[in-house]
Parts: sequence; C-alpha cells; structure tokens
Amino acid sequence: MYYQAKKIITVILLHTFLISVALSCIFPFFWMVNVSFKTQSEYDADSGLKLAQSLNWDNYHKVIFEGGFWRYIVNSVVYTFATVIFIVFISSLAAFGFSRLNFPGKNIIFFMFLAAMMIPLPAGFVPIYALLQQLGLLNRAGYIFAMTNIGLSLSIYLLKTFFDQLPRDLEDAARIDGCNKLQIWWHVGLPLVAPALGVVVIFNALNVWNEFVLAKLIFTDEQFMPLQAGLMEFTGKMVTQHTLIMTALTIAALPIIILYIKMQKQFIKGLTAGAVVG
Repeated sequence: MYYQAKKIITVILLHTFLISVALSCIFPFFWMVNVSFKTQSEYDADSGLKLAQSLNWDNYHKVIFEGGFWRYIVNSVVYTFATVIFIVFISSLAAFGFSRLNFPGKNIIFFMFLAAMMIPLPAGFVPIYALLQQLGLLNRAGYIFAMTNIGLSLSIYLLKTFFDQLPRDLEDAARIDGCNKLQIWWHVGLPLVAPALGVVVIFNALNVWNEFVLAKLIFTDEQFMPLQAGLMEFTGKMVTQHTLIMTALTIAALPIIILYIKMQKQFIKGLTAGAVVG
C-alpha cells in the first residue's frame, strides 16, 4: 500500500511538473498569436491579456503586403529549402561513404568532422565573413554555403550511425542485382534511413530559419535578407506598433511549427532509433 501510494504521488508530481513546463512554453506563443489579432487600441487597453474581440486579419495584410514582409518570407523559404537539400545530399553521400567504403585516412577525416562540432558557431563567423567577402559571395550564395557547412558535421555523424546499422546482406543483394555504389545509396540506403533524414531536415531547417547573427553579418542588401534579419529591420520601423510586431513574429514562427507537425513521426522515430543504436 505504501509503495503504491508513493508511486501515485510520484506520477502526479512528475505530470504536474511536465504540464507546468508545457504551459510555460505554450503561453507566450498563445499571447503572441492573440495580440496579432488585436487592434492597437485593444492592445493599449489590456496589454494583450484578454482574448481578441475578433479575428482582425488586417494586421496580417499590413505586415505581409504593405510592410513588404513577404520578401523576407520568400527569401527564408528559398534559403532554407536550398540549404536543407544541399545538406541532405552531401551528408548522406559522405555518411554512406564513411560507413561502407574503405579508403586511406577515413577515420582521420571523420574525426575532423566530429571535431568541427566542438567549435562554437560564433567563433567561426568572422573567418566565414572574411572568406566570403574575398570570394565575392556575400548575401544569398554565401549564406547558403555557410549554413550548409554549419549543418554538415552533425548530419554526417547522425546518418553514419544509421548506415552502420544496415545489414550487409541488403547491400550484397543489391550488388548481385547489378547496382553500383551510388545506386545502392539511392535505392537501398536512403529509404532505410528515412527517420534519420527526418531529423536532419527538421534540425537544419530550424537552424537556417532561425539564424540571425550570421545573417546580419553576411547580408548587406536588405532585399536579400532572410526572415530573422528582416524581422529586426521591420521591428525597427514599427517600434510603436506592437500588434504588427506580434503579427510578424507569428508569421515567422508558423512555418517551422507546421514543418515539425508534418514530420513529427519521422523526427520522433529517428530520435528513438538513434537512442538505441550500438
């Protein structure tokens, strides 16, 4: 009886803690969305603590079209899509090579990728900027190349871990059917590591979408700025328009939330499968 009561109390305390943490994360987002549907006069009256009287879509129209926010959204979508495609393609090929091929210096090169994960990202911003400036790649191309480079180390490590778990028999069977290494990577390897690819896509999409410091450093032309850097410019122009600022923040947050909801099964499967690898 004592142990059963202790177990029940432990479960109650644990769930109470988890619910409180969840609410602390959800409330700021809910408050932001609520304010985005208010007029400025409504916000001045209650500071956004009350529910909006109606769904005021005028704020979204003003932010996206009149405020020119659509340009930042399109830029971020293009940069995120291009960077994730590059990372998935390069890291999956590299991880498959590290896992399945034998070549001189393989372990040394792989450990160099692991060592790159230990370097704080801000420590590389100045060398990246100097290199891109000398190559004339500031703005769009430079940002995509820089973010691709930042995401490769973790992606290669994660995908290699999954490739190592694939049975050799599948590779041998594909080779008997006449597949070369690239065909084995495409037709056998990638479909079987789909959960890991989901993790790679979400992690890197989140990194690119939310990157601010490097974006402010690299972009010299406002029309090419991604969402987070453009959000800073927009906030400076609308410093007294709190409802419009909250609308812009809501727009910036929604795409990555939708991406996670669409790919949450692959994300969770990839994380849980990676937890028992080895």
